[in-house]
This record gives sequence, C-alpha cells and structure tokens, in this order.
Amino acid sequence: MRIDKFLSDMGVATRKEAKDSAKRGGVQIDGVAVRDVSAHIDPERVTVSYLGRVVEYKPYVYVMLNKPEGYVSATEDSRLPVVTELLPEELRRRSLFPVGRLDRDTTGLMILTDNGKLAHALLSPRGHVRKVYSFSAAEPLRAGVEEEFRDGVVLADGYECKSAKITLDEVRTSGFITLTEGKYHQIKRMVASTGNKVTRLERVSFGEVTLDASLERGEWRYLTDSEIKTLTDALGV
Repeated sequence: MRIDKFLSDMGVATRKEAKDSAKRGGVQIDGVAVRDVSAHIDPERVTVSYLGRVVEYKPYVYVMLNKPEGYVSATEDSRLPVVTELLPEELRRRSLFPVGRLDRDTTGLMILTDNGKLAHALLSPRGHVRKVYSFSAAEPLRAGVEEEFRDGVVLADGYECKSAKITLDEVRTSGFITLTEGKYHQIKRMVASTGNKVTRLERVSFGEVTLDASLERGEWRYLTDSEIKTLTDALGV
C-alpha cells in the first residue's frame, strides 16, 4: 500500500497533506523520515508516524454511538444534521457510515463502520440479527398485543411483519420490543396498528452489542474486540 494512501485510509491526512508533510520530515517509517509518500509499505510490518504520532493500522473501524434526537442516520443531508457530524474529523475522513437507520426522533445505539461486508450481513434479512428497542406509548396497550406481535403484526399497507416480542410494564404503557427486521418506521407502525402511538423510542441493543450506559447522548466510543467478535462470529464474516 502506498504511504499516502495508508495515511488517507487511516483518516489522519489527505494525500496532499501527506505529501506536503513528508517534504518537511513529518512522515516516518520505522523512525526514518521519508520524502516519497508514493513508496509502498506493508502497514502490518512497519511503524508509520505522522507529525510525531504513531498511526495504528486498522483495516476497519467500528464505532458505537448513542444517537440523540434530531440527527439523521446518514452521512450527508442538505437540511438536517447527520450522525457522522458527531464523530471527530479523523473518523469522518475514514468515511464511516451508519449500519441501518434510526428515525430522526429515535435515540440510542447506532453502529458505524467502514466495513461494507459486515454492514451488509448485519442488515440482510437472512442474518436474523436481533434488535431490541425501549419504548413508551401514549396509552396502555390493549390485552392480547403480545400474541399479535408474536404471530406477526399486519401493517396498514398489508405488510405482514415477522414474529416479534413485546414485553410491557405493569401499566402497559412502556416496555421493550425485539425485532429481527427493520422496515421503515416499523415499530411506530406496529404500535399504530393496535390503535396506539409511540411517544419515545430508543434502540438498546443490536445483535449481542448493548448500548454502553456510560455514553451520554451524542457520545461515542470504539467497539471492543469482544463486541466486534460477537458480530463477526455470529454472521460468519
């Protein structure tokens, strides 16, 4: 891999920035300054430093974000703020993208990565990846809704949802819904099919990855190695 491509892929510099910095001795390979960033390296066998900082080689990046309200699950939008704006410049340069979507007013766990193969597997209907949401409703949900969700709710447009699990609190106005699919506004439409309305919605887990309770809204952290392993192992990626 070319040195300038490596630095660009790792999100620390554009190719032009890498070239300009190399002229001033700002790029080092194993402690030796290099002027020609078009030279090829094996990033797993050498140590690359940029402006005095060692650049760790990560072929892919995986981030957990606690999405706040008001942000669009996209990398760009002409009118509204997008979730990638909550990440530092270095990660934005890596072109991370959200795995799946959460509505603008839905909060909670969002995974962002630049691993397209894993993202595709996580979202594929064949993967049956379990997603759990915490929710509140405007009114108590009627008796029998647990069985309706288990048997597959039929939405207003005729779509029959896959079997889902709903657990409710004692007054039946809030609880958790577990899905293995992710249609547009699905939970809101499922609850609407019962004559009720969702007033709060938060994703709390995606597969075996659970939202870190220490993350405030809008905060992020890298997924741990064990969290990444649960995703890749489960899907065979």
